[in-house]
Amino acid sequence: MTYKSTRGAVSGVSFSEAVLKGIAPDGGLFVPEQNVRFDSLALAEMCEMDYKTLAAHIFRKYATDFTDGEIEYCVDRAYGSGSRFDGPDPAPVTHLNGTLSVLELWHGPTAAFKDLALQVLPAFMSVALRKRSEQSRKIAILTATSGDTGKAALEGFRDADGIDIMVFFPEKGVSEIQKRQMITQEGKNVRVVAVSGNFDDAQTGVKHIFGDREFNELLSEHGWQLSSANSINFGRLLPQIVYYFHAYFALVRSERISMGTKVNFVVPTGNFGDILAAYYAFKAGLPVGKLICAANSNNVVSDFLRTGFYDANREFKLTISPAMDILISSNLERLIYDMSGEDEKATARLMMELGKQGCYNVSRSTLAGITSLFWSDWSSEDETRAAIAGVWKESRYLIDPHTAVGIDVYDKYVISTGDMTPTVAVATASPFKFNRSVAESIADANDPALRDKLAAVNEFELLRLLSDSTGCRVPASLATLESRPVLHNRVCATARMKEEVQNFLTGSLGSEPAAF
Repeated sequence: MTYKSTRGAVSGVSFSEAVLKGIAPDGGLFVPEQNVRFDSLALAEMCEMDYKTLAAHIFRKYATDFTDGEIEYCVDRAYGSGSRFDGPDPAPVTHLNGTLSVLELWHGPTAAFKDLALQVLPAFMSVALRKRSEQSRKIAILTATSGDTGKAALEGFRDADGIDIMVFFPEKGVSEIQKRQMITQEGKNVRVVAVSGNFDDAQTGVKHIFGDREFNELLSEHGWQLSSANSINFGRLLPQIVYYFHAYFALVRSERISMGTKVNFVVPTGNFGDILAAYYAFKAGLPVGKLICAANSNNVVSDFLRTGFYDANREFKLTISPAMDILISSNLERLIYDMSGEDEKATARLMMELGKQGCYNVSRSTLAGITSLFWSDWSSEDETRAAIAGVWKESRYLIDPHTAVGIDVYDKYVISTGDMTPTVAVATASPFKFNRSVAESIADANDPALRDKLAAVNEFELLRLLSDSTGCRVPASLATLESRPVLHNRVCATARMKEEVQNFLTGSLGSEPAAF
């Protein structure tokens, strides 16, 4: 398997190099050059595999420059007996009601779906580094986060040999729990900086740093190569493909479906990485009916999937589902490339239009390909809160706001289409990461007495209050947050992000930025 850029300037790249580079030199994203396809016989064999074995089986198809031993090292580090997930199955499937099941992706060390990928990406990079001839060079992971990626990446890469990591997050755009997770991060090789702006500002700043040739040459002189832990890195996407197969096989083993039955997936979507992994699973032979894309009120992706017109020129809204507060959805580039018949010139032109004008329009044939597989809608703040309350009232099942966006959009899908195909809703984070929004939602609808208590407690007291009132267990990683010291307190303007990177990696300190 080799990889090429969506913008056409690079091809024949190994998995190792694609993972280490993160983004192609022409600004495009790496995609597989060959198709991976599991036939019905292969799917039947895969159905009996545990998560670690399934991951290794799928990785071998995409990371063909890795030996079997190297792949075993990667999956054992992430999903083996010493893994940091809270049970033997890192991604359990729970039946909710009727034809709807939930894929729980919040059982890892940071209580978010990013753990499934970011517990293995450091191993991918370590193996890839050993394959290089330039052993003295080091990798600098540079990541913008809307909340969950940052902590999961920090936790995955902390104290990794030959790899340093720097995370930027929007100062006002993450939950208090998410912020606390990041600014208390331990590790000799980590740095966390808040950005005075929103997630798109942080992500655009990171992209500009990657694209700054002169700056990258300066870092290279000091022995550094930049890479990314965001889903623009194919090494981040690959592990996410696994849990869609795993969820499908869980339904087969529980006899909710038979092998070959099509299943819909509902995926809360911001940067389009998680649902893109579902698309790659579909391309690889997973029986999928519809991929239902759920957006919040920053609904640029939802609008695009229906109309073919991507327009980021709109008000940016802060919501109770902050990981989806995104107007520039980077991974759509990969889908557009595929659906346009791998037209790299058209893809490059559209991305240039996005950069210059903030919008673009795909062709009718591209849109037809998209709508044949994808269905999309969005959920308002009130609808999201109502979904949290409704699921708790009807099923005594606690969901976070991002998962609630998915449940609300799924209800709209069923009303609109009447489709009762077995469906899996992706639960992307523990409800305790967004405890105030969740507690307020269930209190308003189900427990008015709880509402009176909320204003008087801080975020950590609220963890205990929400647990006591629902009987749900607080993830261990969140329960100990209150006692951890703050280790990162830097804040910078977007214009200072490059300077912050230089300071961290080369020690060339300029004037001190603000602090929390």
